[in-house]
Amino acid sequence: MKRIIAVLIFSLVMFPSFSQRQGVELSHYVFPDFTDGSVLMKSGNRLQALLNYNALSEEMIFVDKDRKLAISREEKEKVDTVYIKGRKFFVLDSRFLELLYQSGYELYAEHKCDVKFPGQPAAYGGTSETSSVTAISGIYSGGVLYELKLPEDFKIKPYLVYWLKKDGKINKFVNLKQLNKIFRDRKDQIQEYVSSNKTDYVDMESMVRLIRYLDAD
Repeated sequence: MKRIIAVLIFSLVMFPSFSQRQGVELSHYVFPDFTDGSVLMKSGNRLQALLNYNALSEEMIFVDKDRKLAISREEKEKVDTVYIKGRKFFVLDSRFLELLYQSGYELYAEHKCDVKFPGQPAAYGGTSETSSVTAISGIYSGGVLYELKLPEDFKIKPYLVYWLKKDGKINKFVNLKQLNKIFRDRKDQIQEYVSSNKTDYVDMESMVRLIRYLDAD
C-alpha cells in the first residue's frame, strides 16, 4: 500500500506556477530550475513531474504541491529512464547516471559535489568524516538540502565521475590518466588528441568528442 501511495503522489500534476520560475541559481542541482520531465518505469508506465537532480544528496527530486521529495531507493529500481530537457538518466548500480554518448561505446556522467560547511575545515567526503556527517545530517533534518539554494556560507564544488561501457564492461574513471588505463594500447593516441583539442575533463561535451573519436577509430 505504501508503494502504491508513493507512485500516486509521484504521478500528481505539479503546479504550473512553480515551473515558470526563472533565474534561480542552484548550487547543488544539475539543472538551473525544476522543469517538466518524465519518468519511464520498467512496467511501461510514464509519469510526468517537475524534476531535477540533487548532486549533493545524489537523488532524483520531484515536486509535489511545493514539497520537494526524492524518488525512494525502492522505487528507483523500478525506473527505466528519466527524461529532463532532452537529457536521459538511467539507474546503474543504484546510481542515477546521465547518458552522454551511445554507439559502440557508452559514456555516462555521475553528477556529484562536495560541500564545505560553515566552520568546518574539511569538505563533505573529505578527511574530517565525523564533522562532515554531523553537518550533512543537520541540513538533511532541516530540509535545507532540498532547497533551491544553500545558504551562502556553504561552499559547493560540483564534479563529475565518468562511467564508460566498453566491450561489455563498465569502467569508472575520474580523470584522463585513468581513462588511459582503460585504453592501454592507445595512450599515445589519446594524449595527442587531448593536446591538440584541449580536452577538458570537466566539460562533458569535450569528453563526448573524445569518446566519439576513440569509438570511430
